Formats: sequence, structure tokens, C-alpha cells
Amino acid sequence: MQQTKYRRLSDNEREEISRGLAINESQASIAHRLHRDSSTISREIHRNSGKSGYRAFSSGQRAMRASSSRRYGKRRLFQEPQIQEYILFGLRKCWSPREIVRRIQIEYPQDMSMRISHEAIYQYVYVLPRGSLKKELISCLRQERKHRRKKGGRKGKPEETRGKIADMLSIEERPKEVEDRIIPGHWEGDLIMGKYKRTALGTLVERTTRYTLLVPLGRNKSAIDVRKAYAKAMKTIPKELTKTLTYDQGKEMSEHKRFTIDTGIQVYFAHPGSPWERGTNENTNGLIRQYFPKGTEFDKVPTREIKRVQRQLNDRPRAALDFYKPDEKFNELVALER
Repeated sequence: MQQTKYRRLSDNEREEISRGLAINESQASIAHRLHRDSSTISREIHRNSGKSGYRAFSSGQRAMRASSSRRYGKRRLFQEPQIQEYILFGLRKCWSPREIVRRIQIEYPQDMSMRISHEAIYQYVYVLPRGSLKKELISCLRQERKHRRKKGGRKGKPEETRGKIADMLSIEERPKEVEDRIIPGHWEGDLIMGKYKRTALGTLVERTTRYTLLVPLGRNKSAIDVRKAYAKAMKTIPKELTKTLTYDQGKEMSEHKRFTIDTGIQVYFAHPGSPWERGTNENTNGLIRQYFPKGTEFDKVPTREIKRVQRQLNDRPRAALDFYKPDEKFNELVALER
């Protein structure tokens, strides 16, 4: 025998139940009239104050709340304004749910009520009703997807087509201290290309603290332009915290020898098609794309906006720093050097 799919009671049916009880109609008679099972009517009356207290409107409101609770789960974000406010603050600063969770633990170490999982934050975002808030929060996530998808690996290495740079020092010659990340002052660099590769943004990241410098380039991305812009940016950093720079084999760094003369920073080059050798920079570039997606025309982005994003990146808690911020770690080092 095929079972009929259960249908929730409608507001009209609740009105009929209320009228029936008012004239002392039996529950069985009400059920028969509504073509409902007697147990359905009995449960409805019992969980809504019984025969004498049953009211259609309040019963409907209770059912709506119960349905919402089942849909959203008993999620604390819908019930506790303080933690909800903090999470909305973090999301609007483009922090990831995991960064938010760990930052809460740092800022509220003794307050167990300020605890939530990153999965709960994702669920909160994705179960919100369609509307402006949901759209805004999804846009704040690093991957602006309505649904998650499995990550697929790339097959093989990309073919390297760029020319060789003269007098390169290989990453294999780089001091071993760089790999340990214990001694600060070792940087990684790259270009983020704009639409049709006509414009670019320079990125420089310190390996120990993840402190990031964004270098506006626009259409001025020749080797000379890049060398001058990078040298200017690095001169804003204390000398003790500028030791080496690891770069890919992009021709924009072909003036590396002059860059070293200008700054005292030795440049080392990663192997072609080996982005993991500059993993700190690659991961940071992924974060930067959250602010400047593919297709951005960097010559149309004001310098003040680029610097705003730089400040936001350095104010963002990072998993690699035990969810401290690059600003916090970098300023600690600067204080030690004074």
C-alpha cells in the first residue's frame, strides 16, 4: 500500500479545528471532516494548550517557529545577537569563517558563550532566505559560490614560455634560514594581472608574518617600472626586515641586479611552473583576488583603494599565524628592532 506524503496543517484547517472544539465536536469527527488522521488532530490539539486553550492563530505561529527551527537548526547565530554581530563584522571585512572562529577565541578567551564552529557560520550564510543580506555575505566569502564544489587538481605543469633572465640566482642557492620562517625579513613577490594582461598589481609578502605590500602598477609593468616601484615600496620597511626576495621567472624582474643595488635585497628565482616554492605569495594572491577579481583593470583602481585593501589584508587573522593578524606580528618585530 502506497503511503500518502504528510502535509502540514494549513491555517484554514486550524480554524476548522478551533470551530469544532468550540461546539464540542469530537476529535474523530473533526479529523473525518478534514480528511485527516485522528492522531494528527489529537497531536495538534495536545501540543497547543489542549481542548480548552486551543487557538488557531497561536497554533499557526508556533508551527511556523518550529518549522524555522528545523530549517535553520537551533543555530545560535539566529538567537544570540552578540556573536552574530561579531560574525557579521568579520564577514564584512572579508574574513573567512575559520579566521572569524579563531579570532573570537583570541579576543574572548574566557567567554565560552562566544564559541561557534566555522561550519555553523557557513550554514548560517547559506540557509538565509534569498535577499540582499544573503547576497552580501556570499560576496564576502573568498569563493563567491552558491554551492560548494570539490577541488580538482591540475594535470601536469604549465608550459613555461618566457625567456630566461640573465644572472639569475636559483632558489636552491637561497639561505636555508628562509625555509624555516624563524628569521624574518624574507619576502616573496609576484604580479597579479588585470584584464587581457594589460595592467598589473605588484604583491610582496613577508614569509614569517604574512605582512603584505600591494604595489600599484597599472599599465606601467615593464622591468624598469616594476624595479622602481618595488624598490620604493620596500624602502618603507625597516632595513633589518628586508633580506631576500623570492620571485618567479617573470621578465618583469629582469632588472633584479639593479634592484639589489638599490635596496640591498638579494633576489632568488623559483623554478618554472613551481608556484608552491612561493606558497606564501600564492596563497596571499588568492586572498587578494577576493578584493580584485579576474578582469579587474588596475589602471582604473585608485591608489587609495589599493592601500585600503592592503590595510585590510594586514588586519585579517591568519590560520598560519594562529589567527593573529599580520599587522600584530609585524609590529612586534619592528618593536624588537628598535
